[in-house]
Amino acid sequence: MVKEKEQFFIEWIGEEFYSKDDRAISLANNKNYGEFKEGRVIYSQVEVLFLVEKNTALLRKSKKIIKFRELIDKLSKKDKKVNINLLVFKDLRGRGYILKTALKFGADFRVYERNQKPGEEHAKWILYCIKESDVLRWQDFAAKNRVAHSTKKKLLVAIVDEENDITYYEVKWLRP
Repeated sequence: MVKEKEQFFIEWIGEEFYSKDDRAISLANNKNYGEFKEGRVIYSQVEVLFLVEKNTALLRKSKKIIKFRELIDKLSKKDKKVNINLLVFKDLRGRGYILKTALKFGADFRVYERNQKPGEEHAKWILYCIKESDVLRWQDFAAKNRVAHSTKKKLLVAIVDEENDITYYEVKWLRP
């Protein structure tokens, strides 16, 4: 549990989450949470969820503190995958990997090897998170693999089952 004085504020304005706090800057530099942009640290939804759940940060919207449960309820109305993405994020961050959004790849995350720094190194994987009960058509799977290959990354698929256990599959493109 983080002491209250060690927490910092993340501001939520529109669709953006950011902080200018020195503790946020330190966390970005040392632990790769958020990305620097125009003198502040910008966070993805899942990073905010993670930091708020761990009590590392407090989320503020219009001067009101938003608690974790309220935040996840609000975000899951817009993004049905927010819960499984958070589970996968927590699991891989707990194993020492760095995850960043991968919207431009049509994926959930870019995953960096342990001790790699985004911006200095390239991600090793692009990651798609799915529930075990979801249907993944062969054409969609092939398209995802093609994107990974064309960006010189490996495809990583995280499948979350009903008990919230996660199984990872790494897919490589092979030419016969």
